[in-house]
Formats: sequence, structure tokens, C-alpha cells
Amino acid sequence: MDILKEHKMNSTITVPRVNTNPDKHHGFCTFQPPSSTDALEERLLLDSIAWPETPLLPAPLSLEQTSNPANSTFTILPPAREGGQWQIGDQLKVMINMCDFQGRPKKSGGDVILARLHNTTLGAGVVGQVVDHLNGSYSAVFSLLWKGRAQVEVTLVHPSEAVTVLRRLTSEQPDRIHFQSLFRSGSLSQTTTCNVCLRPTQQPLCNYTDLHTGDPWFCYKPKHLSCDARINHSRGEFKQNLKDKEEKLFQSGVNMKVSIRASGPANVNVLKKNKGQPKVNVKSGLSGYYYQGMWQSLGGTTVHQFNTFSAISQCLKGKVVHLYGDSTIRQWFEHLKETLPDLKEFNLHSRKQAGPFMALDYANNILVTYRCHGPPIRFVDVPTSQLRYIANELDGLIGGTNTVVVLGIWSHFSTFPIEVYIRRLQSIRRAVVRLLNRAPDTLVVIRTANLKALTLYETLTNSDWYSLQRDKVLRAVFKGLNVRLVDAWEMTLAHHLPHSLHPQPPIIKNMIDVLLSYICPQKGG
Repeated sequence: MDILKEHKMNSTITVPRVNTNPDKHHGFCTFQPPSSTDALEERLLLDSIAWPETPLLPAPLSLEQTSNPANSTFTILPPAREGGQWQIGDQLKVMINMCDFQGRPKKSGGDVILARLHNTTLGAGVVGQVVDHLNGSYSAVFSLLWKGRAQVEVTLVHPSEAVTVLRRLTSEQPDRIHFQSLFRSGSLSQTTTCNVCLRPTQQPLCNYTDLHTGDPWFCYKPKHLSCDARINHSRGEFKQNLKDKEEKLFQSGVNMKVSIRASGPANVNVLKKNKGQPKVNVKSGLSGYYYQGMWQSLGGTTVHQFNTFSAISQCLKGKVVHLYGDSTIRQWFEHLKETLPDLKEFNLHSRKQAGPFMALDYANNILVTYRCHGPPIRFVDVPTSQLRYIANELDGLIGGTNTVVVLGIWSHFSTFPIEVYIRRLQSIRRAVVRLLNRAPDTLVVIRTANLKALTLYETLTNSDWYSLQRDKVLRAVFKGLNVRLVDAWEMTLAHHLPHSLHPQPPIIKNMIDVLLSYICPQKGG
């Protein structure tokens, strides 16, 4: 029985559980069949984020032949310019050579490596673009954008062998974070497990696939209660099913987010361009960089500083700002509420994590709202009445010149096959296109993924490697649309502050400045 085809017009149907998905890579995750156009795009997206092959792991696991940042080095290559000097606008290239715990050079790629160039005194920082040469060596290229010292920093996030484990977890255990719902009718209640990926059993299912967006969600049906008796959604337990000694691949200070040392100088001195030389034209593909602690755009809208609440209020005057997404978007709501004394939250008696939230500045006619995205979402105790899919919310907006829509959805999809995320974004994109068709003056802003601090648990559920793949997909899906990007990935990597799922206030302030610069491109504080 095909539960999606037979019951697509009813979102709360009880059926025997069968594996309806013929694609073995999706395992026991259930999807609606995509259109031919969406299926082609999905294949192209998967090709675009394909990661190099990573090693099979021996049993029992030994670290001896795995990537070791302590034995690895990077080298700054000499400048192409005669005289050996670096000037603003030049490209700085660094070669990175990975070795294992026995000091032997690695012969294959697949390590997760980040690079940045910075000057703490100047409050300057920019991301380096890393290329994997698939033979144990990597290169990183930086744009030189300020005068003075520029320090290279190269970090091993994960050895390639850890990526092998992360890949396997997504393939074999997409349900490693459990979700559950409480069903209740009168004095009778029962909690059951829910997911996109439910393992086949003879237990009947409640099918909560959204009728409009097609986003799938299922719960095991309680024994004596109707599917209509579901009253909430909640995150359940996490099951860590690593093989013997695999946790050794995820050790802070050993092989997870550890700096790689320079084999020679780790910094260069950058000079101004000589008079008469052409103006610097950086074609790096980067969004921007920090200078004096402030984010500078590299193309597109100039970023202004909104340093007073009056400047922010003036920019937002007469605007309705709708924030949709995960807790990294909720953080923006909290920042605006704390920054603007006249923006008062209206108490909707909502759950602290999930919202919805609403704040109003009556005098300036400013309304700011926040609503979390629909499942999968790892919040605790979200009433089913408040489980809304972003696409449906967008379809309910009138839009227009005074409407700002901000979307941020990535973190809660990291344990699932990437196809789950791709299809959610495709659904949201269709709603964005409909919104912009009926109200072309609506401003739509996308917040990208960002880096975070990694423990073993955080890595197995939300590794930067998972986030990097979703970040690439997010950018590709919305490319070519009339939307703006707040590049949270670059803004967290280029900054000197530690990585965090919820970036620290100086980074959030810069993100809000980018948002406000999109809303008020000619005004500053």
C-alpha cells in the first residue's frame, strides 16, 4: 500500500507501515515523489555538494593512519609580484599538507578544513577559499583587503575518517534524534514516536504530511486514540550508536577543530597599492570581510552602521518584519527587542523556544514577528496548532513595499538525508516566487548557516560538515531569485570570536546592520 498516494488528501490517516521508498539511499525515510523538474534539480544539487571519497575504517579503529593536525603544516607561497611584496588587492595562496599520526603524508583528500586571514588589532578578518587536491594536500586562497599585518589561520574541523562516520550515521541512522507527540482525549493519553524516518513495523501510522506543501511527517498511532488526538510535538532522546573507538575521531584539541601550524612565517605585511596602479577589484566570490570590527560588503549593497536605536527605529518605521525559522532567527527577534526600547513584546503566552512572538512599536508603526519552522524541529513541547510550515505562512502574506520577510532554516535538518532539506527548500522557494509575483516590492532576506562549537554530541547531530553541505544547497536553491543574503557562514568564520550556534552579540549586531542596510540602502545611523 502506498500511504502517500492513497491517502494524500487526508493528513491524519492510519495505515500499516510499509517501506514505500524504492531508493535504497533514502532507506526508511518517506517522501512524496518529486516532479521531474524538482528531481533533476535534486540530482544536480547532490552532484554539486559531492564530497571526495573518504577512507574505509579498519576494525578495531586506530588513529595511526588518520589525519593529525599536529603533524600537518601550511606554507605561505611567495608573491607573484617582483620584489616579493604584498599589496592590497593581491591574492595570497597557502599550501596545506596533511599528515597522519605517524607523521606520514596523507595520500587522499576529504578532510574538512577552514581558513581565515585576520588582524586582531585592526578588527579585520576574511575567509579563505579552500581547494582539496585529493592527494593529501590542499590550497587556500585569500584576498588581501587591508594594509598592515595579515595572519593566516588554518583549522582542521574533521579528518576525512570522521566524515566517513558522519556519512554512515546519516545513511543508517537518520532517526538518531527521536521526536515524539502526546495524544490525549479525556483522561486517556499516550506518547508515540514521530519522524520523517520511521523504521518499518506492523504498527499503524498517523500521516501528517502537509496537504499543501507535501512536507512529510508521521507518528506511530497510539493504540486507543485517534490520530486527531495529537496535541503537541517534542524532541525526544538521542541515541549515540558509534562503533567501537569511533569517538576517538571526534576529540577536541586532538583532531576536531584544531589549528594547523605554519612551516614558516604565518603572516605577511600588506602594503597600499602604488599610485597609478588600477583600483582594487576583488573578484573573490566572497560576501565581505571585517575591518575595525565592522562588516564590509564586497559587492552589492553597502553595509551601513545603525549604532543608535533611533537610527534603527527610523529605518524600520512603518515596516512589518516577519522572521521565520530556527533559534538562530529567533536570536534576531530577541536582539531587536533588546535594542529598541519602544519595541514592546505582546505576550502571546507562547512557549519560550517555539513562539510565536510579536513585538510592536506603536508610535513608529513597527511590527516584528517570529515563528519557528515546521517539523523536523528539535524544540520541546510545541502545540500542534503552532506547527506551521514556512511555505504556508508565506502564502498567507499580502506583502508589499513595507513588508520584510527573513528566513533561516538549516540547523534542525542536519541528521536527515540531504534530500529532506532540498525538498523543504524547494517548497519554500515556490512560496517565495508566489509572494514576489503578487507583491514584487516585498523584501525577502535569507540567513545562511553558521559555524558552531563542537562537542561529540553536537558533532554527531550538527557537525559543521553537515552545516556546510546544507549551506551550499541553500545558496544554490535561492540563486537567481530576487532575494538578499546575510552570509552568516562567512560572518562567523571571519570573526575572531569563538564559533557558536548562536553567535555572540558583536556578530549579531553586524548581521542586523546588513539586514537594515537591505531595508534602508541609503540610510545609516
